[in-house]
Amino acid sequence: MRNLLYTFLLSLLPLVLSAQENGDIIIKNATVITITNGTLENADVLIRDGKIDKIGTGLKTPRDVKEVDGTGKYVMPGIIDAHSHIALDAINEATNPVTAEVWTGDALDPFDIGIYRALAGGVTISHAMHGSANAIGGQCETIKHRYGTTDPEVLKMDGAPRTIKFALGENPTRVHGAGNNIVPRTRMGVESVFRKAFSEAREYMQKWDTYNANKDKKGFVGMAPEYDLRMETLADILRGEIIIHCHSYRADEIYMLMQVCKDFGIKRVVFQHVNEGFKVAPELAEFGAMASVFSDWWAYKFEVYYSTAYNAAILTRNGVVTSINSDSGELIRHLYHEAAKTQKYGDLNDDEALALITINPARQLGIDDRVGSLEEGKEGDVVVFNGHPLSIYAIPEMTIVDGIVRFDRSNDPDDMRIYPDVTEKIDVMLTDHDHQDRCMQDTEFLFNY
Repeated sequence: MRNLLYTFLLSLLPLVLSAQENGDIIIKNATVITITNGTLENADVLIRDGKIDKIGTGLKTPRDVKEVDGTGKYVMPGIIDAHSHIALDAINEATNPVTAEVWTGDALDPFDIGIYRALAGGVTISHAMHGSANAIGGQCETIKHRYGTTDPEVLKMDGAPRTIKFALGENPTRVHGAGNNIVPRTRMGVESVFRKAFSEAREYMQKWDTYNANKDKKGFVGMAPEYDLRMETLADILRGEIIIHCHSYRADEIYMLMQVCKDFGIKRVVFQHVNEGFKVAPELAEFGAMASVFSDWWAYKFEVYYSTAYNAAILTRNGVVTSINSDSGELIRHLYHEAAKTQKYGDLNDDEALALITINPARQLGIDDRVGSLEEGKEGDVVVFNGHPLSIYAIPEMTIVDGIVRFDRSNDPDDMRIYPDVTEKIDVMLTDHDHQDRCMQDTEFLFNY
């Protein structure tokens, strides 16, 4: 039995090592869609040590570098999903309206087959988010889809800015007001939770500032304030060190949170879902807030009754940095189709449409200097399509993360699960084509009355 265990562990070792390495690869003679610098015909993309080294025509293949024939293929940056819950299970710490102290990075599952399925859709990075049960939920984690590792730390995108999940409207009022008879029970109560939490965090900061300013002075006998991770996190939001990503639907509430942020000097806000964002697009642009939307999902509950498939285009035309996200283990596999819908609903051009799933979500996550477009010096996250990615007939054939092929349609085994006992819930989710709010996962028990 021990020998069998050793054999199994040794078989996993190459997967672990490869996940921690950067790769070398060159794609030759493809149509290269850079997003930010136009489209190049019959061009090559050379990735060395996980970074894009050169983009051009007639590049020589260096010795010991894997060559991929891109003739007739289309190459674009890896797709980025700004709202996902893959690699996570229980995503709602629904025990208090404010749980800023928890962090999804503590609970990543590298074995989740959903990561591989996302790669099959060309997605190389996703924002692994806390749920929306709380007005102020937990911190989130930006992950790279380095499928094949057994180490959750390898999934984390080192150096990515910190983010946190907020929520407006029905979700926190149902969980706390209706479910537990505590604030917030109303939309007014949600605002009061924000203001109370930020006011307490500001007082917490002031206490620490006073202590730090005096602790080294002769004769000072004061004690340090009590350390509180929740308050520390909220204080970092006030300092601008954490980006708020807020679950939202209604225009009035979106406007409300912008007013709260103005009052507390908070500038880094991304509204998620933001179905009625088109109603307050100029206000969002003026504030500098960003928007991550569905292409055409709405009316799955009452507060989402009013929206439009033109939402992304209207926001874009008003100067709002906009992305299209999945919030779904199924939809994440074809975000390029979702981006294409904005050409029917809004007449966005190719680069504008593809920016919704590449450079714009990168900007929203604060990683656009590293990924989101094909530029020399950026990280080697690339997708190879058999046709133009905005075509309904296009299929991702190869997905590369850090210069390493993580998905290869032609050569991957039929079963890419790392181990055979992967939970059945993923397969159930993939057969469920009706949108459900994944952000409310694991809170259903509260509403059995």
